[in-house]
Amino acid sequence: MASGALKEQQLKTYEADGFVIARGMFDSQEIGLLGRAAREDRELDRHSWGVGDGEGGTVRLSLWNHPGDTIYGMFARSETIVNSAENILGGEVYHYHSKMIMKDARVGGAWAWHQDYGYWYQNGVLFPMLTSAFIAVDPATRENGCMQVLKGSHLMGRVDHVLTGDQAGANMERVREAEKVLERVYVEMDPGDVLFFHANLLHRSDQNNSEKPRWAMICCYNAARNNPFKEHHHPCYTPLSKVPDSAILEAGLRRFSDSDSEVSWMKADENSARTLEQSATPRSGD
Repeated sequence: MASGALKEQQLKTYEADGFVIARGMFDSQEIGLLGRAAREDRELDRHSWGVGDGEGGTVRLSLWNHPGDTIYGMFARSETIVNSAENILGGEVYHYHSKMIMKDARVGGAWAWHQDYGYWYQNGVLFPMLTSAFIAVDPATRENGCMQVLKGSHLMGRVDHVLTGDQAGANMERVREAEKVLERVYVEMDPGDVLFFHANLLHRSDQNNSEKPRWAMICCYNAARNNPFKEHHHPCYTPLSKVPDSAILEAGLRRFSDSDSEVSWMKADENSARTLEQSATPRSGD
């Protein structure tokens, strides 16, 4: 059974560092179902696309806006995750989107240094009152390209982002200076661990050159009081119906291909890097 929402000391760590790791938040049975469902889900695979890293690698992912009644939705709506997000953001939250990151063995690409709010700012979200829950489906290690974060970088505020390959990356002059004064943490995780991180936390990952995959599901939440001022490819405020943690095991292997709920998939040409390319403020000299 899931371990319950983040505790007071974990919330203090998040506030100071911009992230916190909840070890063993989900047990082996729960995370085992999630991993098996994802790898067997034809619809999840059919709606995936690749994002080039500019270094010859590609990360595959699927992204959807509304949680629904699948096992993925039960994780995203579970009291453990949602209550944690509400405690972090200080009030009601709604589901901004979820995605499955499929960093496969030997071919999984890197992610450039970036802040999620570097993308989401373009979506009409006024304040960085968003948080993400990175749920490890596979072990995440240095060898298979675990996430790296700059501890405390959320306090820098939003950094300008520019395109690198198919990805939007943070301004590297700022990143290089931040690296001189902030600790880089390699976030190694076991299946069932959950990393909660601030929308302005600088993070990246290396290519997966190992023989082991690194899949993860990331659930993103926006504060209800931070409703975007314009419509975009991610939803405006939509009430979120929480479910007890027991709903995860009750859902079993209910995948997108088993669900009658309408799914709002995001397409490759709607991804945040493309949006940033079209709408971001040009750099000086462009």
